[in-house]
Amino acid sequence: MAEKYFNREEAEQLLPMIEENLGKALEEKKKVDALDEELAKAAARIMALGGSIPPSRVLAKTRAERNESASELEQMIEHIQQTGCVIKDLDEGLIDFPSLRNGQEVYLCWKMGEDRIGYYHGIDEGFAGRKPLDDESAPPDDEPPPGPTRIN
Repeated sequence: MAEKYFNREEAEQLLPMIEENLGKALEEKKKVDALDEELAKAAARIMALGGSIPPSRVLAKTRAERNESASELEQMIEHIQQTGCVIKDLDEGLIDFPSLRNGQEVYLCWKMGEDRIGYYHGIDEGFAGRKPLDDESAPPDDEPPPGPTRIN
């Protein structure tokens, strides 16, 4: 059970902040991935050369850059998750917002680049199970209780 349920309007109000932080997180993730690759290549060179160590200043600088980017990435992710939404796939920019629909828990589903939240899916379904929110045959969104809510 979610601590907070969002209606579409509440979730969409968060999209500008989420999109900005998600973009920054993706940039930092690319940096971390590139620096990890650089460090792995350096480790492979050390092994290939029988344990000779390349200039320690270069490795120390690369490790420091990697750690700084990793810390920035963690901060961006934490900032997004503090809203109550769930990052489903950072690389794809998939974000889910816990919600209620016809009395059932669902996720309002948003992908980076979309103008608004237009889809939802069941808790056990993923992106492939998305259904349009504006589908006239679907029941309307239930209004979530105000503020953080936890149902036991």
